[in-house]
Amino acid sequence: MPTIAIGDAELYYQEAGAPDAPPLLLVAGLGGRGEFWNAQVPSLANSWRVITHDHRGTGRSSRSAIVYSASQMADDVIRLMDALRIDRAHVCGHSTGGAVGQHLALRHPERLDRLVMSGAWGGPDPLFVETFRLRRQVLITCGATAYYLLGTLLATPSDWTRQRFASLERDIGPKVAEFPGLEIELSRLSAVMSHDLRNELSRIRTPSLVIGARDDQLTPLGMQRDLAARIPGARLEVLPGGGHFFPVTQPDAYNACVAEFLGAPARAAQDAANAPTPVLDAPGHA
Repeated sequence: MPTIAIGDAELYYQEAGAPDAPPLLLVAGLGGRGEFWNAQVPSLANSWRVITHDHRGTGRSSRSAIVYSASQMADDVIRLMDALRIDRAHVCGHSTGGAVGQHLALRHPERLDRLVMSGAWGGPDPLFVETFRLRRQVLITCGATAYYLLGTLLATPSDWTRQRFASLERDIGPKVAEFPGLEIELSRLSAVMSHDLRNELSRIRTPSLVIGARDDQLTPLGMQRDLAARIPGARLEVLPGGGHFFPVTQPDAYNACVAEFLGAPARAAQDAANAPTPVLDAPGHA
């Protein structure tokens, strides 16, 4: 199993693409699993050395009993880069991964080439806070199965989910089996709810792309508009649909945006040019 020591923890990670290609780190959201990027890795590995990892406290990485935060997760990304001897890299983070990217751009700008933040936010608003309070309460009172089902319903378009949903046992069961425990999950939820860098984003100088979807219920499009407006020179791309998990539900459109912004060589650029216009029922992986 490919794990690597980062000091007080071990991270599970995977690589794809040529070892001498420019490195690209894909940083997942609250779920923390590198497999979130399964629909991105094959395409992006044509042009980059793509690295994914399970966050500490999730998947096959160490289940550390610590206070989790976006800042701590950013520290883990830097330690991962150090362990892999990567001086500089592109970083693409979704949702909580976008919060991690903000910390990296503010505290370690010399380690970043370009930054992509999708489904991300600079700081919470009342709807965001109440949504995550509800998710927290469901976890505490109803358990992991209801918590993960609610997350799925909030994060994906209903038509997309309906076409792929078979049963709780098949679709939610694997997540429940790997549930990291109440203490860790509640701490990670607190990390999401407490992230607020709105007063600091104007200091970011890393070339940045913000991607949003019009029907995102977890981090509504207005949060991406606000995030992009606060970062000097940031570019905003809006997908017509796809829900919060639009990298999963709209992989072709998403991959095209990322590849074009990062300056893909010829093959990836051609893939981007041929990508279809995003539609809500595009194929993807749950």
